[in-house]
Amino acid sequence: MTDTTVKLNDATDSPGSSASAALKIGPLPIGVYLFAALVCSVAVYSGKLPNDVIGGLSVLMLLGFLLGKLGQTIPVLKQIGGTAILCLFVPAALVSYGLMPEPALKAITTTFRTANFQYFFIACLVAGSILGMPHRVLVQGFLKMFIPLLIGTLSAVVIGIAVGMLFGHSPRDTFFFVIIPIIGGGLAEGVLPLSIAYSEMLHQPQADLVAQMVPAALLGNVVAIVTAGLLVRLGEKRRDLNGQGMLVKTGDEGILGPARSDRPIDLGLLGAGIVLSCVLFVLGMVLAPYTGIPGPILMIIAAVTLKLTRTLPAEMELGAYQINKFMSTNLTFAILVAMGTLLVSWQQLVASFNPGYISICTATVLAMTASGFFVGKWLNMYPIEAAVVTACHSGLGGTGDVAILGAADRMGLMAFAQISTRVGGAIMIVIATLLMKALS
Repeated sequence: MTDTTVKLNDATDSPGSSASAALKIGPLPIGVYLFAALVCSVAVYSGKLPNDVIGGLSVLMLLGFLLGKLGQTIPVLKQIGGTAILCLFVPAALVSYGLMPEPALKAITTTFRTANFQYFFIACLVAGSILGMPHRVLVQGFLKMFIPLLIGTLSAVVIGIAVGMLFGHSPRDTFFFVIIPIIGGGLAEGVLPLSIAYSEMLHQPQADLVAQMVPAALLGNVVAIVTAGLLVRLGEKRRDLNGQGMLVKTGDEGILGPARSDRPIDLGLLGAGIVLSCVLFVLGMVLAPYTGIPGPILMIIAAVTLKLTRTLPAEMELGAYQINKFMSTNLTFAILVAMGTLLVSWQQLVASFNPGYISICTATVLAMTASGFFVGKWLNMYPIEAAVVTACHSGLGGTGDVAILGAADRMGLMAFAQISTRVGGAIMIVIATLLMKALS
């Protein structure tokens, strides 16, 4: 191990770690958090908070850690994606009711919009999630899940549009603003880049577009979690449908390969991961004027191409994966808070939760899950496991996968869930963008 390599210690390695973890907000011990929050509050209310990335990240990370902790702790809420719900809804409500201090709002705006920190986050997250996936998992896992995922997606689109028409929604709006956000891979990797692409093509404010899509993503995740829990109950009664965590009846699940999370963090590779992620994003922006496809979408295509062709050295892929883990672990809550503050309209959000909207989201997820169940059975997969993995296509990224698989007690299917959520989501974002471009 070199001097630039840091070994991660699991919290369970030291006695009493569970007790200390209970006294933490995010990664900070409660005392450190309270001190940091006090300093930040004094700066905000005295008008001394720096109107730059330093001030913005201070507010976003402290508020994100607090809301994330509450979302992971409050009963019921923690089972339905409570972290995303609180991180988006609470800041939106604070802004709507005039409770967000002006200095904090200015610093968040500077960080998220003026400094384009959202693009940096997207670049690291998307590039790392694709490049960091083991090649065999990407290829063989997708081959195993391709037919259930394809038929499930088509069923979700058809049923979702049909239900939307029953409630007076146009097929175009239902597809682009309800169904695609549900199956687009989550908020940070789906709704956020999608809203940027839609905004460029439709010449509409990004905030208005996010407000239309966020409720669908959240509702879809909740329905998927509840459905996964019901599938477990069905599996307990029908043992012939239950693989108890194994996806294929005759298969060896050895394609999962060694977990990259067990690899030590290499500080040098983190730097390589940052550069690689940023360059892929820049490449997308350079090619965008010539292709007519938004830069963030071209970045996804470039990352998938690099992964499938094995162009990059394995160490570079590991670097992209590790910077992805760093960003997702430490900044996801902060980015969600920024989205809630600047991109989510509280009034539009509340108005979206009507019977028709809820019915479209529910029908979309149920159609996808049912397709996975029956097609999986036809393909010699265990129907319960195939349905659960297909349901992950409706999840809020990695957090949604954890919640859905946790509800189904099938955490061993995480690699396949990642195929369903991340690769399936990336493909749907690209398809939706190209279709929007053709129709606009």
